[in-house]
Amino acid sequence: MSALPPRFPSSRSQPPDLDPYRVRVSDPGEIAAAVPQLLGFRPRESVVLIGLGGVRGNQVGLTVRGDLPPPGSGPALARALSRSVGTGEPEAVVVALVSEAPDDRDGPAGGPDLPHRALLRDLTIALALDGIAVRTSLLVRGGRWWSYECPEPCCRPGAGTALPAGVTALEAASVASGVVVEDGREALERRLAPDPDRDGTAEACRRVADAGGRSSGADDGWAAIREGVRRCAPEAAHPVERLPDELVARVVWSLRYEPTIRDRALVLALGDEASAAEALWTHCTRRAPQPLDAAPATLVAVSAWLRGDGAMANIALERALCSDPGNRLARLLAPALDACLHPTELRRLIAESAGTGPDR
Repeated sequence: MSALPPRFPSSRSQPPDLDPYRVRVSDPGEIAAAVPQLLGFRPRESVVLIGLGGVRGNQVGLTVRGDLPPPGSGPALARALSRSVGTGEPEAVVVALVSEAPDDRDGPAGGPDLPHRALLRDLTIALALDGIAVRTSLLVRGGRWWSYECPEPCCRPGAGTALPAGVTALEAASVASGVVVEDGREALERRLAPDPDRDGTAEACRRVADAGGRSSGADDGWAAIREGVRRCAPEAAHPVERLPDELVARVVWSLRYEPTIRDRALVLALGDEASAAEALWTHCTRRAPQPLDAAPATLVAVSAWLRGDGAMANIALERALCSDPGNRLARLLAPALDACLHPTELRRLIAESAGTGPDR
């Protein structure tokens, strides 16, 4: 099986457009160990479906994740996950149940059994109804893995096989491509958590509003964005740790009230300044008061999805819609991400809508 880092998403995730690092993962233990790299964080009490496709049917595609459901909710979750992974048109999936639950005491054969067997059955049925085969199903628990289909002693309850020791090939490739695997989804959410020292930005936004807001025109807003991108560029002589309140206020105000600025800002995700632009949108999301944080949060979602980071894209989009449910771009993007629009297609749509793109 070949996997293409960086990560492919948490709730939903597509592989990125480019694959400078191609890694072959074939052993079930390597697949189990690869789950955090595929999601971008280390899941807990989760069910993960890894779509397989490509010419030989063994290339990792869409990866979806859900929390392990309460009793009685397995069929509903199974149908939802099957529909979601099915949008990637996989030929088969690997099911990984990540859980610290103990073995079931009363298994089908009257003895102990691996946990979550009922959920696995619900998933198998839902996937079969959607025409998707289960290539293999794994339990990942306590640094060990089991195969639900394996009859050998190593997969019996209480046994298991240790996950590969050391740094795996996929981990090495992920680091080389700039991926940081967080300890949990909460750590991803903290990347966009409101800055505790954001009162100054809120006051600066009020000053912009009192001054007439849009009276300075789109040129002033674009100039603020260009300055923010320059300051956030990794190659900047003195990269800023904190952008000035007035600059952030001008950026977020123009993104919300100047549609042409928002459209030009979208195009930044397509070029060489994509990482600097994403850093600027992240700064602004954390610093801006509601609902001004919705526009930069949506741009974070676009940038993350284009990188193949579905976990971050979903978190950013949730933040945008929570802050401003009527945000037009966020509402347009939500069904596209739900349908797992491929980054290549999103890139094409942005380029077409922008025409020649922004002036540099």
